Amino acid sequence: MKTMLAAISATILLVSCVPSTPQGRIQQSPQMFHSLSAKDRALAERGQLARGMSPDAVYIAWGTPSNTFMGSYKGQASERWDYAASRPVYSSTFFSSYGYGYGGGYGRYGHHYSGIGYGFGPEISYVPTHVASVWFVNHRVDSWERAH
Repeated sequence: MKTMLAAISATILLVSCVPSTPQGRIQQSPQMFHSLSAKDRALAERGQLARGMSPDAVYIAWGTPSNTFMGSYKGQASERWDYAASRPVYSSTFFSSYGYGYGGGYGRYGHHYSGIGYGFGPEISYVPTHVASVWFVNHRVDSWERAH
């Protein structure tokens, strides 16, 4: 149990340290950024894409993709990067319970309890949502799409 808790804590720490802006990724990978053309540096710094950009420029602009897919397009190597985000879904729930067990301080000898509970409350779930894709042909951006 302690090992699992340590692993979860380490994962949360690592994920929270990942840069989420172009400026953060530039600070993390300055050599990668400075190896880009002047045009690609200017676009990536603003989080924008253009046809012909390299995967490094797209990484600086949009970050690490959630999924990657390799393939072929008209006989040329192709790759698709998909990006996802978490979208909150709000709902209301009604719950009720009836229980009988041991423990607590109820009953004649202080060992038995029974209880009835109910309530109404909000619930928030987070659902992964596809927000963008980038298509590369021969390791250069061919096209992209992004949700508003």
